Amino acid sequence: METVSHHGRETAYRTFDRGGSEPTILAIHGSGGTHRVWSAQSKLGAEYPFVALDLSGHGESDDVAAEPGYETLSAYVDDVVAVADAVDADVLLGNSLGGAVVLTALAERELTVDGAVLAGAGPRLPVLDDLLRWVEEDFERVVEFFHEPDHLFHDADEDTLAVSQSALRSTGRAILERDFRTAHAFDVRGDLADVDVPTLALVGEYDRLTPPHFHEELCEELPDCELTVLDDAAHLAMLERPGAFNDAVSDFLDARVSD
Repeated sequence: METVSHHGRETAYRTFDRGGSEPTILAIHGSGGTHRVWSAQSKLGAEYPFVALDLSGHGESDDVAAEPGYETLSAYVDDVVAVADAVDADVLLGNSLGGAVVLTALAERELTVDGAVLAGAGPRLPVLDDLLRWVEEDFERVVEFFHEPDHLFHDADEDTLAVSQSALRSTGRAILERDFRTAHAFDVRGDLADVDVPTLALVGEYDRLTPPHFHEELCEELPDCELTVLDDAAHLAMLERPGAFNDAVSDFLDARVSD
């Protein structure tokens, strides 16, 4: 892992570069995740340099003292801007809360990129009241809920489920609660007209956490947006249907972003 220093903390990231040419992709995970959620996208490094970071408090990155909500969201945007500058990123790829980070970075910061991919995202990210309660009182119930069919995965094998469950437990209750409350407060409906980079909204057909209609809302509001729905996948389509996910990203970049 490499790191970049900013705002008094270190943000960790990993670069997968197998000789690909521009554009450089910077990927941002969602609530409770780390850069490892993008492991299957390392294959994109043969076409384009691919970078995945750990947001503050996740994985190998230093934590930040921030209240849930916009303060945390802004700190996560700082992480992304710092890494984007360090690796000269051309495209931002965000999943779930990572999508909210991408949209906030594009709307509020002087960050010049050529495109964006929003996977399992939306202009709002409401969290069920039950989840907000369970994350305080019954963390294992949260882990169980996420691994029920059509939440994180549509029909994942036992090994994939076990790895995902372990990763969520490793992140821990405190960070996950902060992420949940930050996602729940996020709502940029009506505020996306100035995000004018070509954007791909990419979603698994069975995603019940950020369903396809969230992505339709994105494409209704963003000036330049196209929608792709991946068959037989849910919220973490990048893990469940990695080949189809990577192909969708490649097709979009080749058609809309690459020179």
